Amino acid sequence: MSHEQEVSKTETLPANLCWALLREASVGRLAVWMEDHPDIFPINYVVDHSTIIFRTAPGTKLTGAIGSAPVAFEVDGVDERNGTAWSVVAKGAADVLSSTEDVLESFSLKLFPLEPGHKDAFVRIIPTSVTGRRFSVANPGQWWTAQTDSSHSAQE
Repeated sequence: MSHEQEVSKTETLPANLCWALLREASVGRLAVWMEDHPDIFPINYVVDHSTIIFRTAPGTKLTGAIGSAPVAFEVDGVDERNGTAWSVVAKGAADVLSSTEDVLESFSLKLFPLEPGHKDAFVRIIPTSVTGRRFSVANPGQWWTAQTDSSHSAQE
C-alpha cells in the first residue's frame, strides 16, 4: 500500500484516558443551544470530581449553558512528539453552583478568568457521556494531490 492509500486508524479512548486528557488541558469549547441555533464559546475550566467547572458572567453563554438543552464540551490537542491528535467530548447538563458548600469549594479550584471582568457564576457540567479519540496526523504529502494543487491555482 502506497503512502497515498494509507488509512488513518482512529483509536477510541477509554473513559479514564479521556478524563486524564481533560485534566491536562485548561481551555476548551462549550457548545450550547440558543433558541433556534447552536453557539460555541472558548472557556477555561477545571475538572472537579468527574465534572467540569467554568466561570462566566451573565449573558449568552450562561443562559445557553443552564437552559433546558444539554451542552457539549470539547477539548483537543496535538502531540507533536508522536504525530498524533486527540479530541475529547463531554455531553450533559450544566448548572450554576448555588449551595454554600459548592460555592465555597469552587474558590479553592484555582479557576481564574482569562478575560477581565466579573465572572462570578461558577457553572458545573455533569457529563452523561465522555468520549474521545486519537489518530495519526496526516503528512501533507498524503493529502496534497495534483487535483487539490490545481484547484488552489485556479482560485489565485
